Amino acid sequence: MKDSFFVPHNLDAPIVGAPTGPLAGLTAVVKDMYDIAGSRTGGGSPDWLAAQKPAGRHASAVEKILAAGATITGKTICDEFFYSVSGVNAHYGTPPHVRAPGRVPGGSSSGSAAACGANACDFALGSDTGGSVRIPASFNGVYGLRPTHGRVDLTGAMAMAPSFDVAGWFANGPGVLRRVGALLLQGSAVKAQTTRLLIATDAFSQADAKVAAFCREFLDRGAVVLPPRVEEAVTAAGFDAWREAFRVVQAKEVWETFGAFVTQAKPKLGPGIKERMDFAASVTNAQANQSRETVAAARTHIRARLAPGTIMALPTAPSIAPPVEATGEALELFRVRTMRLTCIAGVGGLPQINIPAGTASGCPAGLSFIGWPGADEVLLDLACRVAPLCGIQL
Repeated sequence: MKDSFFVPHNLDAPIVGAPTGPLAGLTAVVKDMYDIAGSRTGGGSPDWLAAQKPAGRHASAVEKILAAGATITGKTICDEFFYSVSGVNAHYGTPPHVRAPGRVPGGSSSGSAAACGANACDFALGSDTGGSVRIPASFNGVYGLRPTHGRVDLTGAMAMAPSFDVAGWFANGPGVLRRVGALLLQGSAVKAQTTRLLIATDAFSQADAKVAAFCREFLDRGAVVLPPRVEEAVTAAGFDAWREAFRVVQAKEVWETFGAFVTQAKPKLGPGIKERMDFAASVTNAQANQSRETVAAARTHIRARLAPGTIMALPTAPSIAPPVEATGEALELFRVRTMRLTCIAGVGGLPQINIPAGTASGCPAGLSFIGWPGADEVLLDLACRVAPLCGIQL
């Protein structure tokens, strides 16, 4: 199964959806965290997979896309227990990155994003806790939405860190992305006319110079369809306090989700995953509670900056995709830099959309917009308006 988008599970694909519906005729792939009736869900871990029973019914998101007419063609590789943003799985291999050969596809929704980038499907289901839709969307040059926390039903999907877990999806075109959103987004949308674009200067300063310049060039070109801009820092104190608080709370919840299995089954964990699981096991209740206070304060601060009508622009990732042969140390540094950017929407519980704005140094790179709570539909509409601007190269 090396050089594949798909896990070697017992999925009897294709699973044909309803004959009519808003997604009729479209193909989809599904991250290995969503239940599909009759098959087991592995979460990127062969040992977890072996301990599971076949699902009795589809996950809610899977049910909805099938009822809308989509056909599911496979379950995709993801990072083990979703605990990485690189897209490398020590057990199943690294999904091929056709738009940047030799580079990682980004994770944890690596197979879904890579399959979409390779035009192997029309759209793909993923999930996002710490950047697992946004980063692979950027690296693979596809549209991807991390929705507002709680707006997509995660029934039948594996949990990781529920305080931050959301579903998410990818598409090569903004129209398909919006059609999928119309089916999956639940609850009330908070619609408002966008009247202010906050350029997050401190987020831009985290990115490589070429990526930052590339994103600014896109915003300059997009001025005709974007609201008036203001350049401001998101936080005067820097992102590391937010990033660390996110890391600690996430780790605590990861251990609450998987700790008993890891302790009892002693699964073989891949490089990086093992070290993060060891850290998760070490987090105390006091440390987690203190970090939750930081997360709550950060959420209040971020949401105050993004009142309805204001959207934020920032580079989706701090760099283009690292090489597959990058050392563990280099990938950990990339992870730290990435989390400084992804923690904004993560701790804020906010929607964020990746726009595949073009290429930097010959590799896909993305620009993101973050909206207020419930602004998912506004961001999906915005993606459709700026789509004609995509294709810049630096």
